Amino acid sequence: MESKKTCDSCGDTGCSAKKQEQNETKEEYEDRRRLQARLCRIQHKIVVLSGKGGVGKSTVAVNLATALSLSGLRVGLLDVDIHGPSVPTMLGLENETLQGTPDGLLPITFGSMKIMSIGFLLKNHDDAIIWRGPMKMGVIKQFLTDVDWGDLDYLIVDAPPGTGDEPLSLCQLIQPLDGAVIITTPQKVAAVDVRKSISFCRQVHVPVLGIIENMSGFVCPKCGVVTQIFPEGGGKKIAADMKVPFLGAIPIDPALAQSGDSGRVFIYHFSETPTGKIMQEIIDQITDTDKTNKLNS
Repeated sequence: MESKKTCDSCGDTGCSAKKQEQNETKEEYEDRRRLQARLCRIQHKIVVLSGKGGVGKSTVAVNLATALSLSGLRVGLLDVDIHGPSVPTMLGLENETLQGTPDGLLPITFGSMKIMSIGFLLKNHDDAIIWRGPMKMGVIKQFLTDVDWGDLDYLIVDAPPGTGDEPLSLCQLIQPLDGAVIITTPQKVAAVDVRKSISFCRQVHVPVLGIIENMSGFVCPKCGVVTQIFPEGGGKKIAADMKVPFLGAIPIDPALAQSGDSGRVFIYHFSETPTGKIMQEIIDQITDTDKTNKLNS
């Protein structure tokens, strides 16, 4: 049975949630304590970011979380892309519905993983979410505060694209963050926005774990030859210019696209393919023990 940790039972006397801040109302203080009580039970927190949509954030987040879970770790996957939640589709969970308990909403389970997405709250998958900023911020906070995540080794967060309200709220609410993984594609139009994502992380004091260049060449499903469709090396150049790690390049692989559409996780079903091995090497770098220890020291 998972241990129940609350702010009242926590032994960390230096925790900021122990004391009410000046000019903080009692209600705000209690909200912050509830949030901290959830986050304290999660050892590592990684956010997957990009300044541009459609570059493969969800693909990386889903496969990263699955790989961690397959290695025996307790993993949560939080999809906070309010307007384009992809995680339920990629895991074949579109028809799942949430249940509540006195301790909060229960995340959907996928194997041993715990999953939460705005997609689970939609009555119709075709419904558009037409919300202004404050409502979106409230839902993101609710996903962290009112979801019964329990004890986790890792929480992987699939963030909305851009550097606006939603990513900012995430980085401010989830403290401390181990870091951000930033996704780009080879084109210059994507690379420009990814540079902004790195600047964003530096301004909000989130370490950049590295850059992944997605859709880097096309893998022929018959012969396995990789053909460069776009100019290559954009992600590596950004990493060198911005002085952050370059984690690797994932090619366009038909099996990768098909796995996402069919709810079959690529890193599990295609782990022995060349693309699967590339993805595993990238994931190993993200979760490198020495790097994580340095971030937490």
